[in-house]
Amino acid sequence: MTRPPRILDPHQVPVVGHDAHLPPIAPERLNARTIAERFAARRDFAPEFGGDGRPHFTEQQRPAAVLVPLVDRAGGLRVLLTRRTDHLRDHAGQISFPGGGCEPADANAAATALREAEEEVGLARRHVQVLGELPVYQTVTGFHVTPVVALVQPLFELSLDSFEVAEAFEVPLAFLMMPAHHRRHVFTYEGGQRQFLSMPWHGTGSEGRPREYFIWGATAAMLRNLYRFLSD
Repeated sequence: MTRPPRILDPHQVPVVGHDAHLPPIAPERLNARTIAERFAARRDFAPEFGGDGRPHFTEQQRPAAVLVPLVDRAGGLRVLLTRRTDHLRDHAGQISFPGGGCEPADANAAATALREAEEEVGLARRHVQVLGELPVYQTVTGFHVTPVVALVQPLFELSLDSFEVAEAFEVPLAFLMMPAHHRRHVFTYEGGQRQFLSMPWHGTGSEGRPREYFIWGATAAMLRNLYRFLSD
């Protein structure tokens, strides 16, 4: 079976529905202590999204990990995300978590995620407390990704790798954990269809002007899996 075409402009893919029928996670459950306890309980969890269309391909999967950083701000937890630079070969301009491929020296997925966060955005690991992992997610570009969820203390300074990262920004966790903000898209191509979620966030860019951050694809799917994990 041939690889489906890449989605070059997700904004143009039709929205077929919203998930406003699903309840948001109660604010009292979106705090550092409650989330840490949820991971410590190690309950069984089946993700809603296991991948974005690659299981039927035969190429070898490449192990990778991303850090899902929950910044413990006074006004509530916020998710630290990055916007990739426009010149990259893969995922140019997309919103993503800090992360990348595993290296032989990495002891585990958490080590990969922490190393990549240091390399990409300069997030020092002394500010980071790993809480646990979500199930592996298989991307259409061939990565076998482990999302590593971590609590980040707010007294940190970032130093972006300007080759890979155009900017870093934060989105309130409460916004992302409200399914009314989750939109469903269907991309139709010759031979099949591919579905994905988007969670557009309107914030202030690094230049100080309002802009839309179009969170979609694997990043949105992992956030949806976090929603399912915290809502069980």
